[in-house]
Amino acid sequence: MQILIAEDDITSRQILAGILKKWGHDPILAEDGNAAWDIMQTSPAPQLAILDWEMPGLKGPDLCQNLRGQDRKDPLYLILLTARRDTENIVRGLEAGADDYIAKPYNNAELQARVQVGCRMITLQNQMREREKLQGVLEMAGAVCHELNQPLQVVSGLSEILLMDMDINDPKHALLKRLCDQISRIGDLTRKIMGITSYQSKPYLKSKIVDINQASRPE
Repeated sequence: MQILIAEDDITSRQILAGILKKWGHDPILAEDGNAAWDIMQTSPAPQLAILDWEMPGLKGPDLCQNLRGQDRKDPLYLILLTARRDTENIVRGLEAGADDYIAKPYNNAELQARVQVGCRMITLQNQMREREKLQGVLEMAGAVCHELNQPLQVVSGLSEILLMDMDINDPKHALLKRLCDQISRIGDLTRKIMGITSYQSKPYLKSKIVDINQASRPE
C-alpha cells in the first residue's frame, strides 16, 4: 500500500521509509506539511498517511483538519507522529481529524500494528464502497427487470399461441420455437437478477462479473 510520510527530519524520514518498505509498503516522502498537502491532491493519492506533528508549513493537526474538510472519494486514514504524550494534545490531534497517533520515540512493533490497523480499515472501507456501488447497480437492474416482465409475458404468451396454431412441418415452426425458447431464457434471467441476495463474482476475461446463478441462490 502507498503510505505518505510527512516528516521534516531527513534521517527520521528515511528510517521510517526503510521500515515501511521492509513491510512491503510503498512510502511516498514529503519534507514538510505543504509538500504533503500537494501530494494528497494528486490522483490517486495515498490513502494512509503518517504525519509529523511539528513541521514547517502545515503542521500535522492542521493538515489533518484540511484533509478532512475536503470531499474525498477514497477512504483516508491519518496517523499523527508526535513527541507530545499529554492527553490534551492527543485529544487535540484526534479532534483535528487524525485516526490514530504514535508517540516518539516509537517502537517498531507498535508502529507495525498501528499501520496494519490503518490498512485493514482502508481495505474494509474500499470493500464497503464497492459493495454499495454494486448494490445500487443491482437495484437498478432489478427495477428494469420488473418493468420488463409484463411485456415479456405478453410476447411469450402470443408466441406460444402462434406456435400452437402452426403446423409442425411449417418452415417457420422451428424459428418460432427458437424464439419461444429465447424468450423463456430471458424470463429466467430476469427472475435470477431480481432474486440476487448476495455478492458472488466469477472471472471474465481479465476482470470479474457478477455470477448471477450463484448470487441468486437462496442462502
